[in-house]
Amino acid sequence: MGAIFLYEIMGTAMLTLLGCGVVANAILPKTKGNGGGWLLINFGWGLAVFAGVYVAYKTGAHINPAVTFGLLTSGAEFYDPNGAISVNFGNTIAYIVAQMIGAFIGAVLAWLGHKQHFDEDAEPAVKLAVFSTGAEIRNPLWNTVTEILGTFVLVFVILQFGNTPSGLGPLAVALLVVGIGNSLGGPTGYAINPARDLGPRIAHAVLPIRGKGDSDWGYSWIPVVGPILGAVIAGLLHLSI
Repeated sequence: MGAIFLYEIMGTAMLTLLGCGVVANAILPKTKGNGGGWLLINFGWGLAVFAGVYVAYKTGAHINPAVTFGLLTSGAEFYDPNGAISVNFGNTIAYIVAQMIGAFIGAVLAWLGHKQHFDEDAEPAVKLAVFSTGAEIRNPLWNTVTEILGTFVLVFVILQFGNTPSGLGPLAVALLVVGIGNSLGGPTGYAINPARDLGPRIAHAVLPIRGKGDSDWGYSWIPVVGPILGAVIAGLLHLSI
């Protein structure tokens, strides 16, 4: 359990440091990447996943509660390179708590790296977007459906990786995340990871960010519930085929 905490915290922190960081670079005032656009953000998040998976390799690199739920539902092991990690209640909670802590830490580090740019004048929604996702067209039902679909693709394909010969490893997951962002990310910003959204949203709420506005808690359940449902569906389908 100690190893789960250490590596999942570090891996998820690396994920959100680089992921929130690329969003900050693309949308905050006076950054060199300002105006970099959607593709910069998608590839940045893909590479953030790439780095996070390598950092957390000793615990199977879940770095996402949806992946943990998908593995749990599919009957697969919580594994590391040296042997299986037992699938039990304690280890499941350890994964999820560590991911949340790591996501919060990474978001705080991304804020520190862009502190001067957060101090510039910008709409509160822009500053919030560095930390968490939001729908372009607000509709709870369809926003949740989008998150279910995106996370289903993520978890189902990751589970299928185990049935196919591939030497790509973390690069395959990174490219998958880029593909999901390009294809299904437009409506909601594709959280596809409850920790990735909720941890940084909490960081946004507690950090002393100038002119930040509220943290949009009314939307916050969608990038948590949608990914969990998508992951469970993916795990059940994987189990049945």
